[in-house]
Amino acid sequence: MLHQAWQLCGKWCRWSSPFIHLLTLTVVTFGVLAPLICHRLLHSYFYLRRWHLNPMSQEFLEQSQQEGQDALRYFEKMQMPNASEASGSDAFQPLLLVTIVTVQRRNDFHYVLQVASHFHRLLQKCGARCQSHRMLLCNVESDPSSHEDVRLLSSFFPVVSRDRTGENPDPSLNQFEKEKQDYIFCLEQSLLVYNPEYILLVEDDAVPEEEIFSVLQHLFSARFSKPYLRDALYFKLYHPERLQRYFNPEPMRILEWLGLGMFLGPVLTCAYCRAAGRAGPSWCLVAFFALYSMALSELVGRHYGLELRRLHPALYNVVPASECCTPAMLFPAASARRASGYLRGLRCRQGFAKDTALYSLLRAKGENAFVVEPNLVRHVGMYSSLRLNGNPKLL
Repeated sequence: MLHQAWQLCGKWCRWSSPFIHLLTLTVVTFGVLAPLICHRLLHSYFYLRRWHLNPMSQEFLEQSQQEGQDALRYFEKMQMPNASEASGSDAFQPLLLVTIVTVQRRNDFHYVLQVASHFHRLLQKCGARCQSHRMLLCNVESDPSSHEDVRLLSSFFPVVSRDRTGENPDPSLNQFEKEKQDYIFCLEQSLLVYNPEYILLVEDDAVPEEEIFSVLQHLFSARFSKPYLRDALYFKLYHPERLQRYFNPEPMRILEWLGLGMFLGPVLTCAYCRAAGRAGPSWCLVAFFALYSMALSELVGRHYGLELRRLHPALYNVVPASECCTPAMLFPAASARRASGYLRGLRCRQGFAKDTALYSLLRAKGENAFVVEPNLVRHVGMYSSLRLNGNPKLL
């Protein structure tokens, strides 16, 4: 008996044994290569937070500050358009209205200038394909005249302001309810001023990605004609990277993860059999490589796999939305009217902000909402208008 066990052990422990091959692959991948390659990837499990978080956060702040100054120079150098062009008084009904919701923040970052300059540049680059798009600034600062960046932008874009300087302050109005009311105001003003087919409501710290308009064009022409998307309440164009992992329990994401394993398992098994000179694959090998690829994709970070979808607009994913957050929300016009009415019937508070309120409507009203993956905007604001934080971090 002991002799047989020794023979079995010797068979398994030979260098030519698949067991040794797979054990070595696992140790080298997860113990050596992945930690070495991924220790600076912010959204990876291998990220060395203690080493990199503080310097990376500081670098991000400095870069954002520089981009704010670049955006300021962009508009200072820009030739002022005709008054009629900036006023938005024409009767044209745009396909897409980009409405930037803004409130006064720290002046040295010029968040709204960053967002506006990127959208303006991308619209210019888009050319004839984006002639049916317009931009609108929605200034919800309590004293609109105090928002210096909006004063500069008002020479280039139409502006609507929610002026409350003459009103008596409501002591029961918390900051979360105010933000919701501001959101409703901007949504309704977008419909009133332009009556577009779609409204892209963007917060003033959500910088668009380079491909945003080509992806939106594809969605409008090819994807939104599907019945289950046509009547959606909203489409999120941003979801926090830290919440994009497979272990966040969302059914579509779990199915995607299983599908990844089912695809890569046989592929890697065939590659291994060819490299090792084995006659053919076995179910044990397929199962191992399926689990191996699933574990690697989760630990490295699903976010980085999603980035591959940027290769072409048709590769972007449209899946059921989850709760957080609202930096960039796309509303069809009819849905914007419904959302505005729904939100008026809710009161926001700590723990029930406008993103939670919108998400709660899906079940309460029998609505659907979706998120586009990967993100079409970058969230650059580390200084929140709701929560004071003197030492912000990337995580």
